[in-house]
Amino acid sequence: MQASEPAWLAIARGFIGLREIKGASHAPEILQFWKDIKRGGIKDDETPWCAAFVGAVLERAGVTSSRYESAKSYLQWGVTLAAPAVGCVVVFSRDGGGHVGFVVGQDKAGNLLVLGGNQSDAVNIKAFARERVTGYRWPAGVQRLAGALPTLSGAELSRNEA
Repeated sequence: MQASEPAWLAIARGFIGLREIKGASHAPEILQFWKDIKRGGIKDDETPWCAAFVGAVLERAGVTSSRYESAKSYLQWGVTLAAPAVGCVVVFSRDGGGHVGFVVGQDKAGNLLVLGGNQSDAVNIKAFARERVTGYRWPAGVQRLAGALPTLSGAELSRNEA
């Protein structure tokens, strides 16, 4: 965990590298995410699971998640932030739905660096254009950490993904 990060990011970072299993087998950790958000009926790792990842991480940190399988459910969760902050939940638009993850920084081009699940079928940190953002959210009742959004270089990003 970085010194200026909320506890749920340390939990999320612990899953970096987790991937879906292609074929008939399924990653047990991904199936557990569904159970953690009280949606245990999902039996495969191909069902879009970005919201399950965010929810499970929050629940494991003692924060009640949206407990819903939709990325867009996070637009009604917590409190609205006017700008991104390290550890905030960010919701994006995409063709056919949405995407959700945790902001960890920005790259030199100003894209948001997002730690999320189901990003190319895995947990990782990827850059997303700010134009796709539909909302920044923070857990209600949890004090926000102060500090500017860090700009991470390729080398720093690689260390964060290790």
